[in-house]
Amino acid sequence: MPTRSRFPIIALIVLCSSLTGRAQDAPDTQLRATTTQSGPGNSSFGPMDTTKEKWQHFVHETSSPLVAAAVAFDATFSQITQTDPKYGVNRIAYAKRFGASAADIVTQNFFGDFVIASAFHEDSRYFRKGSGHSLLYRIGYSISRAVVIRKDTGGNTFNFDNVLGSAMSAGFSNIYYPPASRTGRAILMHFWIDVADNGFVNLGPEFWPDFRRKILRRHH
Repeated sequence: MPTRSRFPIIALIVLCSSLTGRAQDAPDTQLRATTTQSGPGNSSFGPMDTTKEKWQHFVHETSSPLVAAAVAFDATFSQITQTDPKYGVNRIAYAKRFGASAADIVTQNFFGDFVIASAFHEDSRYFRKGSGHSLLYRIGYSISRAVVIRKDTGGNTFNFDNVLGSAMSAGFSNIYYPPASRTGRAILMHFWIDVADNGFVNLGPEFWPDFRRKILRRHH
């Protein structure tokens, strides 16, 4: 799965992609290893069905430069809006939020993309649809992957990776979250945001190749 964070750049990618080019444009193949082009003709990515491969995927995804940006954004957003985790308003509070944001992303990736994916034999990579499908279909498909995932053996199944991984991460956060953010309501909100967040974050790898090809290259 792509890096999990409430990234506002996704909305910009979707908007720009919807205003550019034709749906018949050739699909972009320069995608990072955690994202593949779906379809029966695609053989670029084989199954990722061993525990070792899932561990390597977790390490690769978590060490991505995007994680640092996601951590900084989440910490800054929480500091400005004074939302969970509620550490306060000074610099020390921001540092704590930064650490908590990093822990949230790492633990959710670990529990979901390694532990749960290994136990339930799920392939946590995102398989993008790409050109040739309507904009609304691609948006709906991306968001739906919050609760639907590909099995190691092919086909789709319920996304235990995301749902159980988010639940375990939300529970684990009680170790380092302040008391004000450890209430039942706060934990439940944390869980649901993480589950939904994964679906919206998929819009990034789904539309970024289109944005890069049609906007950035045209600009240069």
